[in-house]
Amino acid sequence: MILSDIRILEEMEVGNIIIEPFNKECLGTNSYDVHLGKHLATYRNRVLDAKLHNEVDAFEIPKDGFVLQPSTLYLGVTLEYTETHKHVPFLEGKSSTGRLGIDIHATAGKGDVGFCNTWTLEISCTQPVKIYAGMPIGQLIYFVVEGEIETLYNSKINAKYNSPSTRPVESMMWKNKF
Repeated sequence: MILSDIRILEEMEVGNIIIEPFNKECLGTNSYDVHLGKHLATYRNRVLDAKLHNEVDAFEIPKDGFVLQPSTLYLGVTLEYTETHKHVPFLEGKSSTGRLGIDIHATAGKGDVGFCNTWTLEISCTQPVKIYAGMPIGQLIYFVVEGEIETLYNSKINAKYNSPSTRPVESMMWKNKF
């Protein structure tokens, strides 16, 4: 079951969902619009290695925008910091973003109950497109969880993306044992 706008507001009122900054105009019928933060990053090396810490070069999006190029993975970040203590948050692209040929996540659209952070975006595009800090980039949808939760994400010892950040966070796959 997906939470409605009224239900999202009720859950925010009791602290189960936190969105900062919050703007009621961004609340849809059953979602909340999130915006692109001012930081982007690209990987330093063209060939990435899943067993190594692949470093990134971060930069700020200029006020007059930045042109994304195809065949490049950009890591972005949401302007909004969110906390979700009882629901499963999903981040999806907005249709207006998709119609510009922008994908905002390769595979990581689902958050975990207990996720407390900004969202790192895995941005790619089908043709060159100019983007701007603060533009609507996606929408959060909240699903009800069936059953009790044993361990919230923010209390997991091995959670790799728990450190609060206003910048995109590179892959931490290298921390896995394989």
